Amino acid sequence: MKKDIHPKYYPSARVQCACGNTFTIGSTKELIDVEICSKCHPFYTGKEKMVDTMGRVERFRKRLAKKGSQKKKKKK
Repeated sequence: MKKDIHPKYYPSARVQCACGNTFTIGSTKELIDVEICSKCHPFYTGKEKMVDTMGRVERFRKRLAKKGSQKKKKKK
């Protein structure tokens, strides 16, 4: 391998999550900031967070109910 072309490797790089969790890994960066880790991610914790921006879920449900009632009328 060529010398002096590879980035410096940090075997004990620190990772900080927005939830406050920290752990160490090997990386080419000394400090890594992340928003979601395995301690706070809904898939791993089992706590699903429903993010409803501007009532999109409710609008979808209304549209779905409206289409369902129209299909019943057409079948008759």
